[in-house]
Amino acid sequence: MTTRNAPAPVDPRLLRRTVLVVAGLNLGYFFVEAAVAVVIGSVSLLADSVDFLEDTSINLLIALALGWSLSRRALAGHVMALVILVPAAAAAWQVVSRFGDPTPPSVWPLVLTAGGAALVNGTCAVILSRVRSHGGSLSAAAFLSARSDVLVNLAIIAMGVVTVLTRSGWPDLVLGAAIVVVNGSAALEVWRLAGEERFAARALAGEDLDD
Repeated sequence: MTTRNAPAPVDPRLLRRTVLVVAGLNLGYFFVEAAVAVVIGSVSLLADSVDFLEDTSINLLIALALGWSLSRRALAGHVMALVILVPAAAAAWQVVSRFGDPTPPSVWPLVLTAGGAALVNGTCAVILSRVRSHGGSLSAAAFLSARSDVLVNLAIIAMGVVTVLTRSGWPDLVLGAAIVVVNGSAALEVWRLAGEERFAARALAGEDLDD
């Protein structure tokens, strides 16, 4: 007799394939959203594209965690944190450079791209919901991140409506700044977790942790 609340075992190969599919979807749409953001001049859309790079990193880390040592996973985590910071820094620069004279972005491309982002994130959330209890805290975090990202995408769509009504670039700039802060903290969190894994790897290797 099995416990009703106990999760059914999942083949590690199935889990790896699942998170790699999600990583591929996120990486692909990162380039789409970032390219549209640059063309139409949207700070919020550029900042939101960093979410896709963040989710790519999380899901790749899950795949690596199934076979790599702690020290190699820690190194990968540090590299991915730096990768996330690159577009986040670009979005932050856009916020600073446009603060004096924010111009409204082209609304229809913004709304369509944000709608596509919501569709991709929703699809990833559905895919990850099947394995969210089987890959540890990272897979649960990946599922929750994809689900919450849908709300950010809807906020961008709502901001597009406000932009039409106000004909101002401030809604895009303010929302973009908020997303930049969130993504910057996410990159720092990935770096922190990688540092903890590096510390754990040193402890397992019997190194002196007081150095």
